[in-house]
Amino acid sequence: MSQQQALYIEHIEELQARTREALQREGLDGVVIHSGQGKRIFLDDNHYPFKVNPQFKAWLPVIDNPNCWIVANGVDKPTLIFYRPEDFWHKVPPEPNEFWTQCFNVVLLQQADAVEKHLPYDKKRYAYIGEYIEVAKALGFENVNPDRVLHYLHYQRAYKTEYELLCMREANKLAVAGHQAAERAFRNGESEFDINLAYAKACRQGDNDVPYTSIVALNEHAAILHYMQCDTLAPKESRSFLIDAGANYHGYAADITRTYSQNSAMFSDLIQAVDKVTLTLIDGLKPGVAYTDIHLLAHDGIAQILHDTGIVNLTPPDIVEMGITRTFFPHGIGHFLGLQVHDVGGLVNDDRGTPKPAPEAHPFLRCTRIVEPRQVFTIEPGLYFIDSLLRDLKASQASKYINWDTVSAYKPFGGIRIEDNIIVHRDKNENMTRELGLN
Repeated sequence: MSQQQALYIEHIEELQARTREALQREGLDGVVIHSGQGKRIFLDDNHYPFKVNPQFKAWLPVIDNPNCWIVANGVDKPTLIFYRPEDFWHKVPPEPNEFWTQCFNVVLLQQADAVEKHLPYDKKRYAYIGEYIEVAKALGFENVNPDRVLHYLHYQRAYKTEYELLCMREANKLAVAGHQAAERAFRNGESEFDINLAYAKACRQGDNDVPYTSIVALNEHAAILHYMQCDTLAPKESRSFLIDAGANYHGYAADITRTYSQNSAMFSDLIQAVDKVTLTLIDGLKPGVAYTDIHLLAHDGIAQILHDTGIVNLTPPDIVEMGITRTFFPHGIGHFLGLQVHDVGGLVNDDRGTPKPAPEAHPFLRCTRIVEPRQVFTIEPGLYFIDSLLRDLKASQASKYINWDTVSAYKPFGGIRIEDNIIVHRDKNENMTRELGLN
């Protein structure tokens, strides 16, 4: 038995235990988890790319097959209803024989609308978990996505099994290979489009395979936080390059960001300063620490950079106190990472879903939990020169403290973000990204 298979069996045992507890809280006998189904494009006969229900892929690495179902009660071996139609138009998945099959009673489904005969007959004490509410109702499910079940399962998702950690390390390997290829393409003066192709080729994943649309931004485009386009022509001068791109492995995500300077020592120094903040924050990511405190420490670090570079003529504490750092670092310091890039359960106080929202002054923070072992986070401070935010700053009372000539000198480079993927252990942090050689 391989290490992956042994860890997977332990992973299923953990999911069974979580399912038992969730069902007991709701007074249910079981859950029926739907992988999802194809969505047809409006007024077209083509479909959108299929995206699997995260609750489904938590159980097994089948991420590309719609119309599948899992029936689980937390005690008996779960049943997998695996869709395998007769179809000469599309690729039909092979009959399952992977390492995970021994953990399921596998039933093959030839027609998607014939699934009912394989589902529990009495559905009153079974909950449907999935997106297609109308399908659930048509099948006779009365209990659809029950809050107490989902709150518990989402909260527990923060604690990764050893199998999940293995998958996330493998996802980082794929993403690091892509990042290294992308940097080489940037150094060669290639366009955003060609850099993205280099990334895809190195990690062997296309746009529909990676966990999110890659951000491949040259020059001023790096100031657009979610820049999702790719210019096909290279700019006359490639000054800077920000890439935020990940990879999938068995449904688990990597999420890595790097920023590079082509020829500017001034911008290279700024990148190194943000990189130092990233590493300092990672050192502070320890069990018992509030993730919100890591975010606030990031603003202290960005304030120090703004002071040291002469962008702001104030002391670092005053820069933070006046809220100036939020112009240059407007997003959260990171988030949970796992089956989803922005994994669930980050803004709750307990496994019953009691809300624990982000601080009012930092509304984009995606996690407020206390850091604990076996959690996986991104740490991603940034420093950007965003036109709309700079205009607001210039119109404020704080404008007189800003060296606008220095801001103008940095603006053509767009901005900086440095993001690593971190496993928190009881006695250390495992920086999956750096340990693979991406510095």
